[in-house]
Amino acid sequence: MNKALPSTNGAETDSGGYRFGTFGGVFTPSILTIFGLIMFMRTNYVVGNAGVTGALVILAIGTGITLLTGLSLSAISTNTPVAGGGAYFLISRVLGPGFGTAIGVALFVAQALSVPFYILGFVEALRTALPVSVPTWQLCLGTLVVLVGLVWVGADWALRFQYVILAVLAASIVVFMVGAAGGFSGSRFAENLTSHYTDNASFWAMFAIYFPAVTGIMAGVNMSGDLKDPARSIPLGSLSAIALAFVVYALEIILFAGTASAAELRDGPFELLVDHAWLGLRFLVIAGVFCATLSSAIGSLLGAPRVLQAVARDGAISLLVPFGVGSGRTDEPRRALLLTTLIAAATVMVAVLQPEGGGLNMVAEVVSMVFLYTYGMTNLAAFVESFGANPSFRPRFRYFHWTAALAGAVACVWAAFQIHIGAALAALAVLAILFFLARKREMVAAYGDARRGFVYQRLRQTLLILDSMPVHAKNWRPTLAVLTGNPHSRLALVTYARWLGMNCGIVSLISMLPGKLEELGSRRREELRNLKRFIQENELDVVGEVVVVGDYDRDLGVFLQAYSIGPIKPNVVVIGYTRDPARREAYVRHLRTIVALGKSIVIVSDRGIALNRPNKRIDIWWRGWHNGSLMMILAHLLMENPAWKRSRVRLLRHVRDASEVDGAREELQNISLASRIDADVHIPVSDAVFPEVLRQHSKDADLIFLGFRPPPLEEAEAFLHRADIYLEGMPSVLFVCSSGEADLQA
Repeated sequence: MNKALPSTNGAETDSGGYRFGTFGGVFTPSILTIFGLIMFMRTNYVVGNAGVTGALVILAIGTGITLLTGLSLSAISTNTPVAGGGAYFLISRVLGPGFGTAIGVALFVAQALSVPFYILGFVEALRTALPVSVPTWQLCLGTLVVLVGLVWVGADWALRFQYVILAVLAASIVVFMVGAAGGFSGSRFAENLTSHYTDNASFWAMFAIYFPAVTGIMAGVNMSGDLKDPARSIPLGSLSAIALAFVVYALEIILFAGTASAAELRDGPFELLVDHAWLGLRFLVIAGVFCATLSSAIGSLLGAPRVLQAVARDGAISLLVPFGVGSGRTDEPRRALLLTTLIAAATVMVAVLQPEGGGLNMVAEVVSMVFLYTYGMTNLAAFVESFGANPSFRPRFRYFHWTAALAGAVACVWAAFQIHIGAALAALAVLAILFFLARKREMVAAYGDARRGFVYQRLRQTLLILDSMPVHAKNWRPTLAVLTGNPHSRLALVTYARWLGMNCGIVSLISMLPGKLEELGSRRREELRNLKRFIQENELDVVGEVVVVGDYDRDLGVFLQAYSIGPIKPNVVVIGYTRDPARREAYVRHLRTIVALGKSIVIVSDRGIALNRPNKRIDIWWRGWHNGSLMMILAHLLMENPAWKRSRVRLLRHVRDASEVDGAREELQNISLASRIDADVHIPVSDAVFPEVLRQHSKDADLIFLGFRPPPLEEAEAFLHRADIYLEGMPSVLFVCSSGEADLQA
């Protein structure tokens, strides 16, 4: 990015780049692009089809969208330091690199396609005004080469040349406007009030052709890296250009509607301007269209490479990185300019194959579609900043409200779909692909991302609402606190917790450091960084926390009481199974503490899972509703994960007498039916002790659910000894103790 310090003139600074003021850097390129090809070559064509009323409505919609976008640009540009890249820079710093890159590339394409659009218009005007026998494609490519050569020298020369163009253009507009006023006929005007559509023309087809007339504000915004004071120049220059353009275009529509019939307006839109030149100054009108089309092409040749350069320098898409290189002291984006030239040349060659005038209309529709989405995303960025109530969003521009930004975003998408549903969907698909590519690439961004503020604000409001709502078993969701310690050494805990909380719950990985906070503060920060790195590297949809506790055994209960996200407190604690004889009493004490806090427990004893094994089997041993409800729900959540998708659930109950089989089977079948969880019912009949029955019927399962209740402390050793017997030679087991919150029948 350009890092030059502000200067007091429009010359380049010692550190590279230019520092243009409002008039030269924003207003002039904006108004020259707005008063361009459409004014001379297509406005009368639109009036001849849509009529005065339709044309004014098109102008009002287009200007309204542009005005709302201008307000959004003004708010964002006065809230953050603005560097090179124009709208791309503004959007990427608000919505992040994913959205920013998608719109940055789209804006580059729109600007690059604008170059052949204006060149085609110039050549069409040239052929109308002068007897030229050179083939159209040669005239277009020759013009492109000349303009690229001018821009190659540098933005300073190009922008200084535009002052001359502005003077000629202003004189041209005065000449044909005054001439049209002199030939105005009230009866002709009345005839042209209503529409006179022909062939495939329609209101939205005319809108698509006309909309590039109001996209000129991006020409000024795209010079953001070369402005002395972007925060002042972008709002003032853009909004002034929008206001002046609306007045001039409205006058043109009204005046020329009273000078010719609908057919004449359609068939000779540019010729009418020349024929009505005041005092016979036809050459000024011709010079005006030449200046308008060429200056607009120059503006796009200046803007497109700068946008691409900014996108490339942020590095979101590696393929574009080479285009971030600048040349010379002024950091000219010459590599990006060459790519822009190739796109323009290819588009010209496609467009010249269309019927007369069709190529220009075709490119106009494509440019309109891409610009509509660019404007829409700009408004979305401003909406996110403002509606998210981000404390850092404090724009100096006061004439802005999030409702205007939202209206602008909706209007852009609505207009795009009105123009052509298929093209609008295709454009959305391309933007989505670009977004995916940008987000997929790991990128360390040195700028703030307002999405966090927006999400924070929505989360705040949601938490306050949630806190006021009564708890109901029907809405139970797993909020898991996983006591992992070092997650690298306890991957089974992390894996099972993620499976159980996938899609519908919140999983927190908790690591506790025993000791004094003042001694372990730096270690805690390092452990937290490591934990978050572990989460990112393994692409886990979980959150991590590291806590320093004076004494783990003493303070675990305090931590579990305090840890929450507002009203969202952990309702399930996931811990590993201990085989350390010295820790057994403390371990059972922790289990009792968790139960006393009203939380469920899942103890993980993992013996490894063949994840690639199809048709895995889950055995749930039913001993009653209290733990059984939670076990069934957890089994269901587990099967929501692709790794367990095709698993088969067996619901088992041990009975000692064959007479109990029918009743037990009917009960479990009703449980499966009521719970809406498909399960095969098995009723083992045996006089043997339960560990033997368990081993006989579930040794070949992939996962076993067993219910339990924490014993009194004096029975801790016996309790865990029995568990050791259960686990000997068995597959993975989840021991479940339910708090009763989860109701299978809810």
